Amino acid sequence: MGSEMENKADIPTLAEMTARGEKPEVLFWVGCAGSFDDRAKKITKAFVKLLQQAGVAFAVLGTEESCTGDPAKRAGNEFLFQMQAATNIQVLNGYGVETIVTTCPHCFNTLKNEYPGLGGTYKVVHHTKFLQELLKAGRIKLEGGTFRGKRITYHDPCYLGRANGIYEAPRELIRKLDAELVEMKSCRQKGLCCGAGGAQMFKEPEKGDKDINIERTEQALDTEPEVIAAACPFCNTMLSDGVKGKEKEQQTRVLDLAELLAQAADL
Repeated sequence: MGSEMENKADIPTLAEMTARGEKPEVLFWVGCAGSFDDRAKKITKAFVKLLQQAGVAFAVLGTEESCTGDPAKRAGNEFLFQMQAATNIQVLNGYGVETIVTTCPHCFNTLKNEYPGLGGTYKVVHHTKFLQELLKAGRIKLEGGTFRGKRITYHDPCYLGRANGIYEAPRELIRKLDAELVEMKSCRQKGLCCGAGGAQMFKEPEKGDKDINIERTEQALDTEPEVIAAACPFCNTMLSDGVKGKEKEQQTRVLDLAELLAQAADL
């Protein structure tokens, strides 16, 4: 995974850095979506530009990275999950990885909370928290003005918010843009799922009166935003589909926080 990214953006693999006797500040876990999904690749590229601007010494696993096993576990295939996790843990421990940053809350939650029980204990940071720390340290310089005064609503990903209690870091990033943060009626601990979690991303929804991503998109559009900010590639897909379904893509964009910061930093 991440092999296309490292080829195009001159990103070293952990194997290459190790061969040179170097150790990265962090390992960037790209994830399935960030490696293969065309929309999520843009999030990956935006985050990479921010890391490079900040002078962060980072590496990716490249072809040595495999799925964390989150979809298999959520779908009920514990055996497959443990097989995938064991393979990744062997690779990570073999390199002596200490800190991992990822743009995907699903990868974040699995690596942080479920790998330790299988022998893989690391400091795992979501990219919103990592970007918050880089801004505080003055390592990222925002040009300002790009999103000044624009109405931005933020969707709390389930595995970032309720599962791991991260609510303020993403909102602080939006405030750093001098934007107007407008909250949906269901936010923070009461945030509504986009409909992709629990491996629902990979199947058609059950029959009902309304798809949950449409319900969530309607809540977002009720705030009359110019941008719906997301912090998860799954959420980004579901909300983008919802906005297209409402024929509002000309008025409202769905952007990851890494993309917002990269644009504000003129990267």
